[in-house]
Amino acid sequence: MTVSGNMGKRIIYLILAGMLVNALNAQTGGDNIYEFLNLTHSGLVSSTGGANVSLNTENLNLAYHNPALLNATMDKNIALNYVNYFAGVNYGLAMYSRSFAGTGNFAAGLTYLNYGSFTEADASGIIIGSFSASEYALSMIYSREIDTLFSVGINLKPVLSHLEKYTSFGFAVDVGAGYHNRSGLFSAGVVIRNVGLQVTRYAGEERQKLPFEIQAGLSQKLAYAPFRFSLTLKHLEKFDLTYQYNDNDTATTKTNFLQSSEFLENMMRHVVVGVELIPHKNFYLSTGFNYQRRRELQVESKIATAGFSWGFGIITSIMNIEFGRATYHLAGSSNHLSLILKTDQIYNRFRK
Repeated sequence: MTVSGNMGKRIIYLILAGMLVNALNAQTGGDNIYEFLNLTHSGLVSSTGGANVSLNTENLNLAYHNPALLNATMDKNIALNYVNYFAGVNYGLAMYSRSFAGTGNFAAGLTYLNYGSFTEADASGIIIGSFSASEYALSMIYSREIDTLFSVGINLKPVLSHLEKYTSFGFAVDVGAGYHNRSGLFSAGVVIRNVGLQVTRYAGEERQKLPFEIQAGLSQKLAYAPFRFSLTLKHLEKFDLTYQYNDNDTATTKTNFLQSSEFLENMMRHVVVGVELIPHKNFYLSTGFNYQRRRELQVESKIATAGFSWGFGIITSIMNIEFGRATYHLAGSSNHLSLILKTDQIYNRFRK
């Protein structure tokens, strides 16, 4: 058995273990701790629907979504991401990568979520000060090619959550696999995210589950047209993604045109679709659609563009600039700004 074969076998064992431990009682939101681990940082990924585990490009941000996508073309790159979220909340991600021939690819990063400042009051409502809340997670990513077409990767994420005077520590692990064909036009990926444990609790309550999820997807670039399409399936560990607020409120979980098929409604909630228009190697336009986001956050009186997203990117020899805007609700959208610095190329440019 070769070294790469042993690595692949170990990762398969981890994948199966994660599925056995988490799949039976998986939740999709609201009942989990460290939900910020599922936030999207990348301008490109946010613009194509908010989830992508299959794009095989030189974009370092994609390694956060699927560690198997970390490759040697990202060597010595720095990714900086900032997201202007809602109500004064903001979050971001910074990451750096290195590759070593014969050993594999490594990346390390830090993601944070800042909830802002809150007014603190006592039991009688008298203001006595203010407090803050924030959450952090390290990313330690390793990937390796099994052969010229397949790759595997793992991301270890220690997590620290600080809410007012309460603190919780835990860890999560992502395990992924990727494939691309020889032409580079087709790629696919699968990832098991957030397998882990809350080690220390906030205030003596029971330990909570992490936001475990299985995602899979594929991307296809057309050979003779400037388009690339991506299809991502979310929450494969749980088929029913509808939520019923009370026993009598069944209408909120159905759409008008899918009302006759509960199976189709559930199936569509797993789907994220993204399209990129790439008229030149240095520029792209992108758009995406997230059906679950649209169903859960739309306002029936004015559905508007909830669930849709768009963006663009400028790609040069020394840096990439990406912007994505995702519409969550009639009340507002999130703006995602990404900067990827190719430090090797920058150094060579200024050395001349």
